[in-house]
Amino acid sequence: MKFSTKAIHIGQEPDKETGAVVPPIYLTSTYQQDAPAVLRAGYDYTRSGNPNFTNLERTLAALEGGAHATVFSSGLGAMTALISTLKAGDTIIAADDLYGGTYRLFTEIFSKFGIKLLLADLSHSSAVEEALARNKPVWVIFETPTNPLLRIIDISMIAALARKHSVRTVVDNTFATPYWQNPLSRGADVVLHSATKYLGGHSDMISGTLVTDDSGLKAQFDFARKALGLNPSPFDCWLLSRSVKTLALRMEKHQENAIAVAQFLTARPIVKKVYYPGLTAHPAYKTAKKQMRGFGGMVSAEFNLTLEHVRRLVSSFSVFTLAESLGGVESLVDHPASMTHASIPQEERKQIGLSHGLVRFSVGIEDKADLLEDLERGLRRMERVL
Repeated sequence: MKFSTKAIHIGQEPDKETGAVVPPIYLTSTYQQDAPAVLRAGYDYTRSGNPNFTNLERTLAALEGGAHATVFSSGLGAMTALISTLKAGDTIIAADDLYGGTYRLFTEIFSKFGIKLLLADLSHSSAVEEALARNKPVWVIFETPTNPLLRIIDISMIAALARKHSVRTVVDNTFATPYWQNPLSRGADVVLHSATKYLGGHSDMISGTLVTDDSGLKAQFDFARKALGLNPSPFDCWLLSRSVKTLALRMEKHQENAIAVAQFLTARPIVKKVYYPGLTAHPAYKTAKKQMRGFGGMVSAEFNLTLEHVRRLVSSFSVFTLAESLGGVESLVDHPASMTHASIPQEERKQIGLSHGLVRFSVGIEDKADLLEDLERGLRRMERVL
């Protein structure tokens, strides 16, 4: 069964009682039991499970090519569940280009419980192996493409080295989505998504998921959802099940528009550098081609502008909305240094190349000509000021 067929049919069978083609929303907190602890369909309380959770988990596992999925209240909820499987004294190695919210969760919350986060450049195998041997981590965790610099990390290389040292590999696949990339097939142990983004795709719900082939990890993730109260709402799961059906169509359009935006920005004199893995000039273009079927809808650009001029620029667009988040049908623009990655100290941002001139574009599915015209107007105004 191919991707779009899975997205529409797996976990979305017509309702057995009524024949409704779209399964209903189970807006219930609790379930009748036939006797104490004798459950009719495996459900007792929606914090533990709900038919909408189950339906969605079947779909997401199938799309990632995994055996199991667990859905959560958010991407950070999924990360919290993952971290809850650790113990005091455990070390995690993460890519130095790490999402600000994940960085904050480790450094501001879980560091108090003895979980140690080490940031490292994961682009070179020798450095990765040395870091694994020296630090003896429990996991190595990374996004690819990364947020917001769109670096590409070789999943197969990291997974092979990690396995050699009995370390688990966790890949945040939010930017690529399962349509363009499947980390489990390249040796990863766990795939994480902020399902709020492309999987949801309409900026109207928040959710997260973990996907794995390991039944033991699945049991731990389910327990964490129940014990920590990390469950999503049935309605959000229903919305996500609805949205995933169009993921393939949306991702094709996101990519078409993103390529056009990346090429447009490359030609502008006030743009110092464009970050998009689909450009042959990208330093990891060959790796992206190897492990991805497409390059997605995110584009970042570094502008030769002062901080004040960058702020004016990102506030000047009409079609691109200045806002947090990404992956929706509408185009968004973000200034990472003062928005999504502000929780990372300035010195650390500088070390990884995240400057005040960096702007991140989540390219939507609007008409391409309108997007380019909006960018043209904004950049032309800024160029006149300079």
